[in-house]
Amino acid sequence: MADAEPMLVPAPGREKRACPALEDEVAHSTKRPRVQKDENNRGGHSHKPAQDEAEEPEGEETEPLEEEDGEGAGLGSGEAFAEMMKHGLTELDVGILKCVSEHKGFSGILKERYSDFVVHEVNKEGKTVQLDDLSVPEEAEEASVAEQPGSEVFTEEQKHQLEQLQLFKKKEGNVSIEMADDTKEKRTLVHKAVKTLYPGLETKTEEREGKKFIVAYHAAGQKALAEVNIAAAPRKHSWPKSRGAFCHFVLYKENKDTMEAINVLSKFLRMRPNVFSYMGTKDKRAITVQEIAVLKVTAERLSHLNKCLNNFKLGNFCYKKHPLKLGELRGNHFTVVIRNITGTDDQVQQAMTSLRETGFINYYGMQRFGTTAVPTHQVGKAILQDNWNEVIDLILKPRPGAEKGYLVKCREEWAQSQDPEAALKKLPVKRCVEGQLLRGLSMYGKKNIITAFAMIPRNNRLMYIHSYQSFMWNTMVSRRIEAFGLKAVEGDLVLRGGTAFVLSAAEAETHSIQDVVMPLPGFDVIYPTHHVGKGYREKLSADNLDIDNMRHRVRDYSLAGAYRRILIKPSDVSWEVINYDDPRISLVHTDVEKLEDQPPPVFNKEGKYRALRMEFSLPPSTYATMAIREVLKMDTSIKNQTQLNTIWLN
Repeated sequence: MADAEPMLVPAPGREKRACPALEDEVAHSTKRPRVQKDENNRGGHSHKPAQDEAEEPEGEETEPLEEEDGEGAGLGSGEAFAEMMKHGLTELDVGILKCVSEHKGFSGILKERYSDFVVHEVNKEGKTVQLDDLSVPEEAEEASVAEQPGSEVFTEEQKHQLEQLQLFKKKEGNVSIEMADDTKEKRTLVHKAVKTLYPGLETKTEEREGKKFIVAYHAAGQKALAEVNIAAAPRKHSWPKSRGAFCHFVLYKENKDTMEAINVLSKFLRMRPNVFSYMGTKDKRAITVQEIAVLKVTAERLSHLNKCLNNFKLGNFCYKKHPLKLGELRGNHFTVVIRNITGTDDQVQQAMTSLRETGFINYYGMQRFGTTAVPTHQVGKAILQDNWNEVIDLILKPRPGAEKGYLVKCREEWAQSQDPEAALKKLPVKRCVEGQLLRGLSMYGKKNIITAFAMIPRNNRLMYIHSYQSFMWNTMVSRRIEAFGLKAVEGDLVLRGGTAFVLSAAEAETHSIQDVVMPLPGFDVIYPTHHVGKGYREKLSADNLDIDNMRHRVRDYSLAGAYRRILIKPSDVSWEVINYDDPRISLVHTDVEKLEDQPPPVFNKEGKYRALRMEFSLPPSTYATMAIREVLKMDTSIKNQTQLNTIWLN
């Protein structure tokens, strides 16, 4: 492929890569504006693909909506995947137009395997979070003996059966424990012992022929899981006063996003997801390592999950008195492999040196705007316009491109009948955005659309309007770079102590482009005073929005605005070009592989394939794909890549 046609292809197929020890298993609202490292948005789910970046650290914690598998689920072939994406967005559609470097671009494949994209959180102390210890703290072991029922309750055979059941070996089966000396106290002890020592198992008492049995079954394997009462708070048992109430641990996960992982952990521990806290959400199609905290769950109990969960590892346990807070991380460290690169060593050197020394334009990446023919920022614009019929139409109307069959039928039913109950019946999964909206319309009627729309979780609703803000920011920053290039000029904005100031001509001489910020539109920001700043008013006016009145009659949809730096310079930048022969091998040595003393990958210097392995650190709410775009000089949209690479996808 010519240099003018670089490619960045998220491969649609799944990578069969389990945690090595488990390979046999089946497996913002209205706040004042702030610097954009405290992003006023967390992404949603149904209309936004799994994030390629680290996190969107603002917003309330909510249980995520069901979403379709982002890795070619139900598509079957490269042509089908290309068909789905050909109606999607390109970078031009969302204002991503400029680059800052002078080098010639080259092609490569990103995320051919999800292990080609590895993210390590950088905590607020500046330390890179790593999984390097699976042991349980000694004090936790001592406490657990006193507070938890022991394994002496069971015979060796029962222990073996329970362990097999926990490890999915008897997923739909059960283990019956006869209560010979039947007392309420003895039954209670057995119930607690099963649930404590074998996370993921549930119990019930049955009577058979005059004898009582406690039956253990695998909750994750039962259709009745939704009917199991999940504790609203941690189980009431003795918790040492000297021990911090929160168990902090490092979560290593493969090919799962953070909320999906939290849901899995909460179901196995029989707790609500809101007892977990974290500093940011991480990408799905990646290997990610981040810190998690959970309220009053012992390290020993958490460590048991390593036996029965696929593509997860938990470790580095410790107890603290406080939970984690969204956005309090320092950033993320990325290890990215771009395979099949066409660039020469000199091109790679020029590209990576520019990334290290100049940085990249801090655009919002493509995943901010959704993958379907209806971009999220269009829905956001309709919300801000108070055009609720348009909001409903954009979300529910039939759209071009391949979708799950049940979504196609649901949209067709809505277009024909406008009957929310009839359309809802076409959805086997009701917790997607479409399902939540239809449920709201069914409950409150089409004359109460605002109330019906509120059935969608708050973060998912705010995702739409924040997407519109992001679209505006991208567009205006491209204009700013086009007009003034990479230098500070009179009329630009800079931050001093979190407050924005307009630069005079003399002040502009003492500042660099690294200091300049641009506003996301809102009622509590100021705008540049040069002609690009005036473009905000023109652009918003063209969308029937008033820049002087960004408050909405629904308070949640009032936008205060925020400031975001134009340029980001990554730290800890390093790279190497690798030659290899086997496209199936991992080119990154993961934390789990290091823990298990597996050797790092060995490369053949004469190998027929070439890959660029790069590492860099970014602050929160910046998009790694935008850094990679600057290196390759290519359009990162899935639409563009599938058009270029349908044959490769096959």
